[in-house]
Amino acid sequence: MKKTKSNLTCDGIKIIEHMILKNDPARMKRVDKYMKQFEIGQQIYDLRQAAGLTQAELADLVGTTHSVISRLEDADYNGHSLKMLQRIAASLGKTLTVRIEDSPRATLRKRAAH
Repeated sequence: MKKTKSNLTCDGIKIIEHMILKNDPARMKRVDKYMKQFEIGQQIYDLRQAAGLTQAELADLVGTTHSVISRLEDADYNGHSLKMLQRIAASLGKTLTVRIEDSPRATLRKRAAH
């Protein structure tokens, strides 16, 4: 397809889907899973940093070990449990909320269809 101004995009997600994921559903599913893991770990890290705590200090508050907190903050870790996330949230004066929602790609597709 010849590139024209009408079919060029600046949408990073569409570019990644086309160039890297090749619109392959299996690849996209793996990326979605990885992104969720990353988001959970990043959120724990951000909350801990905002509270001014080290991993060891948060571990003491939660009643676990430094290595558990380190693993939970790791984007490659996929063993997050609701019970542990609830303990972390409570230790930081937060409430854990769980939602089921569309993936970012599905949301973008819905918007583009309208």
